[in-house]
Amino acid sequence: MNLPPPPGPPPRHHVLSVLVENRAGVLARVASLFARRGYNIFSLAVAPTHDDRFSRLTVVVDVESAPLEQVVKQLNKLVNVLEISELDPRDSVERELVLLTVTADGDRRQEVLGLVERFEGRVLDDGADEVTVSVEDHPSRLDDLEELLRPFGIVGIQRTGRVALPRLESGGPV
Repeated sequence: MNLPPPPGPPPRHHVLSVLVENRAGVLARVASLFARRGYNIFSLAVAPTHDDRFSRLTVVVDVESAPLEQVVKQLNKLVNVLEISELDPRDSVERELVLLTVTADGDRRQEVLGLVERFEGRVLDDGADEVTVSVEDHPSRLDDLEELLRPFGIVGIQRTGRVALPRLESGGPV
């Protein structure tokens, strides 16, 4: 399915899926390459694949720090890198996890819990004046949730970084 590029300026961030050997030091070599070249990593997630010999890195690259082609060429030079593919947001499924601790006292507790429910999140920890929640969704939706919860008082936040896979041929949003 070939869609025309979206209107407006080209995207600033590009998602790369990088298959690497699952060996000690590979992540350090990739990070070192980015640091040496002055490339900015917007997001990074890594874990073994279904085959323990390999890991998949999902790297969101800020292309204002370097052209995407240059980043890919440099990554391809690393011995432990086996395959690199760019994941177009229109042809891939992206998710991220966020943990948030939010002030939720008195009447405002129900408002916070209502927002979390609207984003299909769940409560992980419940205190007298605060609540810690978990939400998994597309990164832009997590941005929206964060903005909606900010007025309540975000006490702590941790996001995992984006993970992504190509969309299936006959697939669509589920």
